[in-house]
Amino acid sequence: MAAMIRKSLDSPEETRPVKDGMGQVELVNLDAGAVGRATFLPGWKWSQHVKPIAQTESCQFAHKGYTISGRLKVVMDDGEETEFGPGDFGVIPPGHDAWVVGDEPYVFIDWQGMSDYAKPKE
Repeated sequence: MAAMIRKSLDSPEETRPVKDGMGQVELVNLDAGAVGRATFLPGWKWSQHVKPIAQTESCQFAHKGYTISGRLKVVMDDGEETEFGPGDFGVIPPGHDAWVVGDEPYVFIDWQGMSDYAKPKE
C-alpha cells in the first residue's frame, strides 16, 4: 500500500535564485521528480536571468503546470507564442524564451522540468 506524502512549497527542500534577484524556484522532491513553485518578478526574462545559469540559447526544459498569479509571455524557438495568466494550465515544450508581462509577479506551479531548472552547471 502506498503511503501518503505531505510536503509544502512554503517549506521547500531547495530554493534556487535567478540572476539579479529577479525571482526564485522553490522545490519539493518526490519519487516521480521535483515539483516547483517559480516566482518571477516584473522585468524577469528567461534569456536575461536564467540563460546565464543554464548556458543554453533557449530554455531546454519542458514544463507542465498551473499559473497562480501574474502573466507570462512564452515564445517558442519556431516563433509560436502565447501568454499564460491566472488559472491557466500550460504545457510548454523545450526551446523557448519567456518573460513576465505587467507589474505583478508571475507564480507558476510546475510538475515537470524543475529538477535541474536554474541549477548552475557543475
